[in-house]
Amino acid sequence: MSSSEAPKTWLSQDAHDRLQAELDELIAARPAVAAEINARREEGDLRENGGYHAAREEQGKQEGRIQYLKEFLRNAEVGEVQAADSVQPGSVVTIYFDNDKSDTETFLLGSREIASTTDLTVYSPESALGKAILGSSTGQTVTYTAPSGADIKVTVVKFGAFEG
Repeated sequence: MSSSEAPKTWLSQDAHDRLQAELDELIAARPAVAAEINARREEGDLRENGGYHAAREEQGKQEGRIQYLKEFLRNAEVGEVQAADSVQPGSVVTIYFDNDKSDTETFLLGSREIASTTDLTVYSPESALGKAILGSSTGQTVTYTAPSGADIKVTVVKFGAFEG
């Protein structure tokens, strides 16, 4: 999916700044990782050099994370969520399951990248539950299909802007 086709993801300014700092640190660490690979390469036979292969694997993970963060931040919508008439990305939502009003769950509908900035569970707007409640309003009941194949009914109890 190209950046022009990628869905926008809502991020608070704090979450954006944290992810940008992580990206900057990873980019700054590139020379150290390259030096580690070179040092391990000089140890000898690469076929039996576990340190070399571990360093290369670490470099691959680091480069993958750098590319992911670049694309993610390029497609992020940064700012505060405004009050809305329906559930939107960035909303804190309380729902109950299958007409059991005592079985409620409160979560943030947004990116998992902001999970470390809140104690709330975070559901993606692209998840089955996220897609089902996106655009719904207080008191509305929706049905979604869980990964197990079961149809699950949820009712939106309340929602509001994330204050994090």
